Amino acid sequence: MNNDNAMLRRERTLLVLLGLICVALVAGALYLQYGLHEDPCPLCILQRYFFLLIAIFAFLGARFNTWRGVRLLEVLAAISALAGIVTAARHVYVQANPGFSCGFDALQPVVDSLPPAHWLPGVFKVAGLCETAYPPIFGLSLPQWSLLAFFVAYVPLALSLIRNRRRIA
Repeated sequence: MNNDNAMLRRERTLLVLLGLICVALVAGALYLQYGLHEDPCPLCILQRYFFLLIAIFAFLGARFNTWRGVRLLEVLAAISALAGIVTAARHVYVQANPGFSCGFDALQPVVDSLPPAHWLPGVFKVAGLCETAYPPIFGLSLPQWSLLAFFVAYVPLALSLIRNRRRIA
């Protein structure tokens, strides 16, 4: 029983760390937006949403004192990470195969109509095109970094869910 409590405490600590990393990634995106004037596109904004969802679920999961609660929130965080992987992979594809957009992205009205875009337009309002390729960072484009980050978030969540599947009390 003591070992189970120690493992639960460790799991909760790792969830807090995951949440902090995801918040830091969004802060980095805001630095790129405001510090380096790299306008976010609709797929960038959707990736911000998914990073924040992972962080919210991770922080909420860290508040639970039972495996059942922790696992539920880990499942939600893993689903958010998978959605982020799909979105970032789409963004990598769009940048690798640019089309002619006439300065308009069809996804922009959808993303701009979401409530957070009205609450915090400086964070969630679309200002750029998905095809715009900004200078790479250490050889990878921003969507590639995002894809890597979502993958790095998903793998430990999935491994934890598999490893601790019998620990529901």
